[in-house]
Amino acid sequence: MAGAAWRPDILGPGFEQLTLPLGSDNEGEVVATLVRYTPGPDFGLHDRPARRTDVLYVHGWSDYFFQTELARYWHRMGADFYAVDLRKYGRSLRAGQTPGFVDNLTTYDEDLEAALSVIGHGQADHPSRSLILMGHSTGGLTLSLWADRHPGRAAAVVLNSPWLEFQARGFGREVFTPLIGIGARVDPLRVLPNVDLGYYTRSVLKSKGGDWDYNLEWRPERGFPVRPAWLNAVLAGHARVAMGLSIDAAVFTMVSARSTIAPVWSEAMRSSDIVLNVDDIAMRAIKLSPTVTIARLEGALHDILLSRADVRRDAYARLTRFVRGLAL
Repeated sequence: MAGAAWRPDILGPGFEQLTLPLGSDNEGEVVATLVRYTPGPDFGLHDRPARRTDVLYVHGWSDYFFQTELARYWHRMGADFYAVDLRKYGRSLRAGQTPGFVDNLTTYDEDLEAALSVIGHGQADHPSRSLILMGHSTGGLTLSLWADRHPGRAAAVVLNSPWLEFQARGFGREVFTPLIGIGARVDPLRVLPNVDLGYYTRSVLKSKGGDWDYNLEWRPERGFPVRPAWLNAVLAGHARVAMGLSIDAAVFTMVSARSTIAPVWSEAMRSSDIVLNVDDIAMRAIKLSPTVTIARLEGALHDILLSRADVRRDAYARLTRFVRGLAL
């Protein structure tokens, strides 16, 4: 990574980004982008239970890192905060690339190792600081599988509505997987029918009644087109989780108290998960590690930390209690 340099990030003062070259594939140059929050010394009287900790956050599908509130929370906790836009997402998406596409979730090992090497938690490093991995939705699935394959690297894994099971449940996944597998072999980049009606964006985006502004090119209203080879990779991850993982770190999983998955808009969608079945996620989370904490939050959206302010305060309070228990 010779010659690489941090530069100001689109999120404004205190945020910087670093491009992580990852070689090339049949669509050209491939990069990940590491974002860090460095606001300068904080001389406030905060209790800082994560002061010897580095945090790496990984976004979900059709997404990128824009959660400044999350970065500031970890800073108040004393941690050094980083987030990565994976290849072909957000800051890392290049012209002519298929947004979000990989055909195997282990491909992201390269992105994660590149980021961790910069942070000081690479394979050859002997870090003196603890590492917390934090992931949302597909990012939570990716990090869970990575942590299972890489014991001894993380002190904790924090999951925000991780996509641990297919929406049609285990039986539906087992029926659906062979059909998707055929499609992945025959026409891996074919665009599958879009089942996203834009309701999740309606619950999050400020102009539609939510609390947040973000780049709609990097986080489209109805999501990126879904391709068979990508979905096949996700289903393979779900199958692996269903068999049970053995993550050797404490796992903290946050999900909404309920799901509202329906073809017609209702205001209940502003206070529930309208993407995943939260009961299935909670059930699968138990099998990730010998030590798992599950928090179910009333009124939470799919991305817990994009919910309304009172829900976010509850989530951060629960996360703080978890971190204190780690005694980092």
